[in-house]
Amino acid sequence: MAKENLFYRFLLWREKRIKEKHFILIISFIVGLCTAAAAILLKNVIHLIQHLLTGNLSLDGANYLFLLYPVIGILLAGLFVKYMLKDDISHGVTKILYAISQRKSRIKAHNMWSSLVASSVTIGFGGSVGAEAPIVLTGAAIGSNLGRLFRMEQKTLMLLVGCGAASAIAGIFKAPIAGLVFVIEVLMLDLTMTSVLPLLISSVTAATVSYIFTGTEALFKFSQTEVFEMERIPYVLVLGIFCGLVSLYFTRVMNKIEGGFRKLGTFRKKFIAGAIILSVLIFLLPPLYGEGYDTIGSLLNGQYSHIMDHSFFHTMSGTYWGIVIFLSLILLTKVFASSATNGSGGTGGIFAPSLFLGCIAGFVFAYTSNYMSFTTYLSEKNFALMGMAGVMAGVMHAPLTGVFLIAELTGGYDLFLPLMIVSISSYITILMFEPHSIYSMRLAQKGELLTHHKDKAVLTLLSLDSVIEKDFETVSPDMTLGDMVKVIARCGRNVFPVVDSQGILLGVVLLDNIRNIMFRPELYQRFRVSKFMVSAPAKVVINSPMDQIMQIFDDTKAWNLPVVDEAGHYIGFMSKSKIFNSYREVLVENFSGE
Repeated sequence: MAKENLFYRFLLWREKRIKEKHFILIISFIVGLCTAAAAILLKNVIHLIQHLLTGNLSLDGANYLFLLYPVIGILLAGLFVKYMLKDDISHGVTKILYAISQRKSRIKAHNMWSSLVASSVTIGFGGSVGAEAPIVLTGAAIGSNLGRLFRMEQKTLMLLVGCGAASAIAGIFKAPIAGLVFVIEVLMLDLTMTSVLPLLISSVTAATVSYIFTGTEALFKFSQTEVFEMERIPYVLVLGIFCGLVSLYFTRVMNKIEGGFRKLGTFRKKFIAGAIILSVLIFLLPPLYGEGYDTIGSLLNGQYSHIMDHSFFHTMSGTYWGIVIFLSLILLTKVFASSATNGSGGTGGIFAPSLFLGCIAGFVFAYTSNYMSFTTYLSEKNFALMGMAGVMAGVMHAPLTGVFLIAELTGGYDLFLPLMIVSISSYITILMFEPHSIYSMRLAQKGELLTHHKDKAVLTLLSLDSVIEKDFETVSPDMTLGDMVKVIARCGRNVFPVVDSQGILLGVVLLDNIRNIMFRPELYQRFRVSKFMVSAPAKVVINSPMDQIMQIFDDTKAWNLPVVDEAGHYIGFMSKSKIFNSYREVLVENFSGE
């Protein structure tokens, strides 16, 4: 109790002495520190587990331990989530989008550490996913819970969630600009003068902490030994289209496989199915083990002779077709390994898989092109780098994130122009088939997505209860005109819902339609409501997404529409003017600058 009183006194002191906008900057700095520490811890634990398990494996031939390690990892992670957390922590970025859209940016406290535990075990033991989405969820949870601790309002909580996500990307990749751009493109937060500074402070703080403890070298060592020339731009455009198609394949197949895992129902069935798929794939194609960053590093430096180590393909490592077939199989099966990892109980993200696939796609593209003597020579290292940006841009629907992240990851700033070309062409390609990213499509299908189109964002935040009016007088179809006039006399509305004895909406009575007969007493017993009621222009079904409701209003040109449940029972009316009033209130509350 004494501690609580002391904390409340601190809050009062802070309100008097520190302005809100200055205090937000202090919290964003703390978020950057905490998230960077979490990112460094996660990477070190993953590398420690991987070193202990694979440090002494034979380089020649197959290693049967690859059949066992990933299974142990997803089993331990799955049991931890199922019996200790009892909560779903997969799809970290989707969870953040859901929290922003539907939970007023509130993320559960256990997410500040639970994803670290589950993902370190999953990836350390060979799960074919990345650590980035778990650390992004961790950072967002740190921001959300720090904001709640200091009693911040909703729009500040949203900003602090973005600070946590930005610092996570900056800390784990040493990429502060990419962290900022990621928040804008993927989390879809609007960038204003009040939000850019906290986001920058969090990103720069996290990157600085990473530099201090892990060195200033880029995550992937890349030295550009071959200058990019303008005549290769057509090939870059084709690579972008290829990366867009690879992104589409990855997105569609992952959704289908994860949907299949959900249909299996029980944890036991999911685990068995995932364990079989994952262990067999990693056994046959060892680069699928873990994040795959070793393979990326090798391809970026032109050292691909050893990528078939630990596998049955070891004897084919020196042949052209051996390399092409091996990498093409990885390109096709990575999505199965990643989906099986998450679907069967493991925890991880798709940052690393998209970087991995992009690097292989770019390398195979250039390697195959160079085999054909009639084409211009393409630098395999440069195109592997560009492929990373292309697939990331396509999978995440984030071309700027792809450009800046790859440039900062590798130090490949000299390739900035081709990186932009391949990212944009990949993004345009997948946009023709998929309007939403792999993170947002599930929420978009349910109408639960807050987008950075501000109108849709505000509509998403609107509560249906706040716009449904229930003070309309209902009438029955058997009621006489005389009884109807009495109802009109005591009610100030000009629309009257007609319902039967079960409460089913049959139609409406419009005051304008009966104005010519309502003042003629001789007709009061002659006409009944069923004679002069009309059908509503449309009915709004409760729990419909607000953007769909507004589309109905636009299509019907109506100002008032009845609201019913799924069975057709009358609930109330929704008016366009009421929606506009609520829209303005939400806009001021959540999106106005300070």
